[in-house]
Amino acid sequence: MMSSYIVEAIMSSPKQRISYADYMNLALYDEKNGYYMKEGDKIGRTGDFYTSIHVSDVFGKLFASLFIQLVEAGKIPPCICELGGGDGKFAHAVLTEWKKASATFEQLTYIIIDTSPYQRKKQQQTLADFPQHVIFYKGLDDFRKQRSSFSGIVFSNEFFDALPVHVITSERGQLYELFVTVKDGRLQEEKQPLENEAIFAYLRERNIVLTEEQRLEVPLAMKAFLFDHASFFDRCVMFTVDYGYTDEEWEQLPRRGGSLRGYYHHQLIANPLAYPGEMDITSHIPWDALRVYGKQAGWEWVQTIRQDRFLLAAGILDYLVAHHDPNPFSEQSRRNRAIRSLITDEGISSAFHVMIQQKGVQVDWDAMWKEPQFLK
Repeated sequence: MMSSYIVEAIMSSPKQRISYADYMNLALYDEKNGYYMKEGDKIGRTGDFYTSIHVSDVFGKLFASLFIQLVEAGKIPPCICELGGGDGKFAHAVLTEWKKASATFEQLTYIIIDTSPYQRKKQQQTLADFPQHVIFYKGLDDFRKQRSSFSGIVFSNEFFDALPVHVITSERGQLYELFVTVKDGRLQEEKQPLENEAIFAYLRERNIVLTEEQRLEVPLAMKAFLFDHASFFDRCVMFTVDYGYTDEEWEQLPRRGGSLRGYYHHQLIANPLAYPGEMDITSHIPWDALRVYGKQAGWEWVQTIRQDRFLLAAGILDYLVAHHDPNPFSEQSRRNRAIRSLITDEGISSAFHVMIQQKGVQVDWDAMWKEPQFLK
């Protein structure tokens, strides 16, 4: 299955091929035809994938409690910048909890950065009860036109995994970049000796040596994002929720085929070229790269925690309620099941981590957690 606009871009390129990064930009973010830019649900039952906030609003409430602690401790102002706001459900949970729990709500500003017109429309509908508190921008560049710097909380949930990546491989000691081209009426990969100096620099900086036939995604867009906006973020705490691997995990045999894949109607699609413009395309983020380049951009790494342990430390068990309702479909029964699914080994949280970084502030993190033993 091909999209004509991608074929046209490939055929009009100088060598009739484009990098995987350019392909992802077209497939996901083309203004007219990109997956994220078009009408239609992307998240939830009628979309292509779920996020943790769709399991339970407790996910957002727990983050809200941490955000409130940071603000009330005087570490940062009551401002939140969410990168990629989804359908607005996380923001709604945070704002609802904040309004109930803290007098600082009146000063709270919640900024959502999202390139998708459809998602921004969904967010505006979801957050219609908070018109005085929420501001929407299609990009950080637009936001930066309104102010010289930002201080507060930076939050993202499955944002970095959707940024474009280059794909490389190694064969017989030679490095190659994998491109996307058109052959026999289909989108196919084409292998060419690696020439991209930015990729060579990434490998040197990260001290990465590929094994034979290993595939690796190179997150140049993630690196650029951190450096391009380094001066804008002033006094901030950043929470990044995503799936990814450490350098050590990338070296393990099961990871050597790379992680680039798609999600289409809740089905994992191994071939990222299968449904261009019609499915989500994603790759696991390299946690160590986010930490190292974040440090170079001024972010001090605090901790990377598996999501279930993070939620336990933040107090998710407080939301479990003992009850004797025999109705398995009651509101409390559903909530209890959702909470358990967020903290069980086979649940969604086992695949996710939370990275905490801070910039221009020093937080006593030991005092933040209700159940610090879960962080060990």
